[in-house]
Amino acid sequence: MTTPLGEKEPEHGEIVATLLDAGAVRFGEFTLASGETSDVYIDVKRAWPEPARLELLARALAARVGNAERLAGMELGAVPLVVATALKTGRPYVVLRKAAKEHGTRQAYEGDVPTGSHVLLIEDVSTTGGSSLRSIEILRAAGAEVDRALVVVDRESGARERLAAVGVRLEPLVTMSELRGARR
Repeated sequence: MTTPLGEKEPEHGEIVATLLDAGAVRFGEFTLASGETSDVYIDVKRAWPEPARLELLARALAARVGNAERLAGMELGAVPLVVATALKTGRPYVVLRKAAKEHGTRQAYEGDVPTGSHVLLIEDVSTTGGSSLRSIEILRAAGAEVDRALVVVDRESGARERLAAVGVRLEPLVTMSELRGARR
């Protein structure tokens, strides 16, 4: 895989260090959105405010875009990642809404999704894959082909298997196991 404009792809350890240094990985006792409890909380959004960290994540994602014609991500968590990756690759992007607008066009997304276009889904964190499945549903209903999803962190809690069941391969930059192993 190559990065755009000959940029160096970040090494795996750089990605892990960036997430840890940003405070995006916290150890303790947390209740997740699913209602489950966990001893690790992942908040990739903590890496956004620092441009160098966001740029590093965008380079890592851009190196894995492959032949996708468009990028897509669900509001809020994936938007900076999708935009930064689009800027690196020159690919157009689509922002998916958690809920369709209640007025105007009532669209479930912003951007163009040409029928048959190959769209790459980008996520910040995957746990059970529920958000990714909703995103895939929106994109496919718009006529897109979706067969891969990039995620910064896979919590390894079933998302990979659930996405595989609908023909989508989940590709994480890092996994929960790797973050546990690198705990500082």
